[in-house]
Amino acid sequence: MNDWLEISGRRAVVSGAGSGIGQACALGLAQAGVVVWGLDRDENALAETAEIAARDGHTIQVSTCDVTSADSIQAAATEVGASDILVNAAGIGNPGALIDVSIKDWQALLDINLTGYLLVAQAFAPGMVERGQGSMVHIASISSRHPQPGSGAYSASKAGVSIMSQQFAAELGPAGVRSNTVSPGLVRTPMTEMYYQAPGVSERRSAAIPLRRVAQPDDVADVVLFLASDRARYVTGADITVDGGFATTLMGTVPRPGFDD
Repeated sequence: MNDWLEISGRRAVVSGAGSGIGQACALGLAQAGVVVWGLDRDENALAETAEIAARDGHTIQVSTCDVTSADSIQAAATEVGASDILVNAAGIGNPGALIDVSIKDWQALLDINLTGYLLVAQAFAPGMVERGQGSMVHIASISSRHPQPGSGAYSASKAGVSIMSQQFAAELGPAGVRSNTVSPGLVRTPMTEMYYQAPGVSERRSAAIPLRRVAQPDDVADVVLFLASDRARYVTGADITVDGGFATTLMGTVPRPGFDD
């Protein structure tokens, strides 16, 4: 698979590399021979990512970075230098109904999940434009198309990521730079682990998915690596759903007398 991707020796930067999907993407890229820089505001989490890579015989460079701060991102960009691949994976979630969400909580989530993606792209995409090639992959969500009640600004932020990526694709395509999104469904990560600790939740969620299991971060990272490679050289402005078929079950929830059996 690594030979098939043919990305060994390239340079990548991954935001949110300290845990979850971002960590899986950083590790997967390192395993494929990519020179990886991991960004995260959690210094200890970054150190853990680098340690995991080292145990497998790979190296991940890390830089503490707060994606809500343009100055912090620019400092990281100066340290990292040119990058062929950008993976935007930093993200948070805050519960709450839209009618009740405070502007402070709304903005705090958008600052990381949407504006942070923009700032990181603005820091690294110009170098790709100068070299006439590059791939940006942004982690969106099936929540960008199927709003998740009680998730505050989360669905809105991911919808913003999706359309932002498409706009980047249109604007930077003539310069040879691609931009795509990956939209996971249910994924077991440190951010969602608290849900799976409740009795029966893992089983019920798995049963709701056609493939009958909740995704692991590696399931998402594999698709990210494909989009980052030249195997996806004619793919830009696209969104790839990685949800085990969960989104296809929507119409199955509609009662149809005579057909339910």
